[in-house]
Amino acid sequence: MRKGETKMFKEYKTIREVVGPLMVVEGVEGVKYNELVDIVNSNGEIRMGKVLEINRDKAVVQLFENSQGLQISGARARFLGHSQELALSEDMLGRVFDGMGNPRDGGAPIIPEKKMDINGEPINPAARDYPNEFIQTGISAIDGLNTLVRGQKLPVFSMSGLPHAELAAQIARQAKVRSGDCKFAVVFAAIGITFEEAQYFVDDFKKTGAIERTVLFTNLANDPAVERISTPRMALTCAEYLAFEKGMHVLVIMTDITNYAEALREVSAARREVPGRRGYPGYLYTDLASLYERAGRIRGKEGSITQIPILTMPEDDKTHPIPDLTGYITEGQIILSRDLYKKGINPPVDVLPSLSRLKDKGTGKGKTREDHADTMNQLFAAYARGKESKELSAILGEAALSDVDKLYAKFAEAFEKEYVNQGFDTDRTIEETLDLGWKLMKILPKSELKRIRKEYIEKYFADGEAHGKA
Repeated sequence: MRKGETKMFKEYKTIREVVGPLMVVEGVEGVKYNELVDIVNSNGEIRMGKVLEINRDKAVVQLFENSQGLQISGARARFLGHSQELALSEDMLGRVFDGMGNPRDGGAPIIPEKKMDINGEPINPAARDYPNEFIQTGISAIDGLNTLVRGQKLPVFSMSGLPHAELAAQIARQAKVRSGDCKFAVVFAAIGITFEEAQYFVDDFKKTGAIERTVLFTNLANDPAVERISTPRMALTCAEYLAFEKGMHVLVIMTDITNYAEALREVSAARREVPGRRGYPGYLYTDLASLYERAGRIRGKEGSITQIPILTMPEDDKTHPIPDLTGYITEGQIILSRDLYKKGINPPVDVLPSLSRLKDKGTGKGKTREDHADTMNQLFAAYARGKESKELSAILGEAALSDVDKLYAKFAEAFEKEYVNQGFDTDRTIEETLDLGWKLMKILPKSELKRIRKEYIEKYFADGEAHGKA
């Protein structure tokens, strides 16, 4: 705080009630929703909070930390006149911050080129540009079958105990825009994770050099709930600055959105709001939308924001409010499978229920390769039939299968072991992914490739390898 600045603040000694992280300040005027507040204790200690609700001359303030040791009789509430802001600079790349935007890596504070409100500003729908450029993650199950497009929001639905952290780190390390002259950055928000998990991400990015193009925001499990609510907004504000002010293509990875929603429910319960589905606030949909809709491209701007939110489905339930509402807002989902993980397949991406609604916009000649769309459709169809054949074999025995069904069952087995199961350290180009798809399709008779145009079969399906011997 600079000398002489205090006269701009409104201070009140009328703190009347403290309940958990919430306090009521009476007799206020000119106070705004989301405005930042300094709570100055009688011993001079300062704690930060923000205005959650205003009712006539009363303001409900939420502290960014617990209220233990706060003596309200001698404490003062100082309203700062602005909402929470993030100091921004390109120097943030390669740095680690906490959920409030303070350095967590022992480095110096950022000297800001600009400060921006973390709540952002809505993108004018008429100014949005359509997502249509391929982003290569190096993961075949995503690139080949559920393609990620620049400006898209594509969540990962995981389950408790599955390696979504490893998948998130792999995408952050490997993701790239194919046109080499583009500036690419990753903003990684870790929400409500343990110290061990946070250290895993930091160490992994440093070891692989990915830290140089990455900004990390880490909110630990023992940090206050209100900080958990701020963390993704900090990350998205940083992404908006890098994308729309600095012309970068930014990939935002947020894990775990379930922890964010739990913090939202905790704050809502403290405010005594009427709960919605399963105790979550009725505004969960609009709150999640306020995060997800900050992805996209803007006409006339070089940069873009692509989002991969990662969430664990409580009780492995796709109909739970968090994945359910997320599915309505975003453009598809990547679903991880517990059955594949038990088989030792990593990353355990279940390709059949997964979906990227914009995949057709990011594939084809000049973006990936001319045969991409056809091979994608054929692989989906062959894998689905192969799984049916394996299930039939388990019930009726292999003798009940036709010769072609046996080949489809063999294809499904090979598809999982070779195509999906690439591990967390293998980075495949889209050409390697497509060539692997063709190699696996040679297990099947050429007559079964009914979803691929004849000219592509002649170009990519070599007759030298007969089916059943690939």
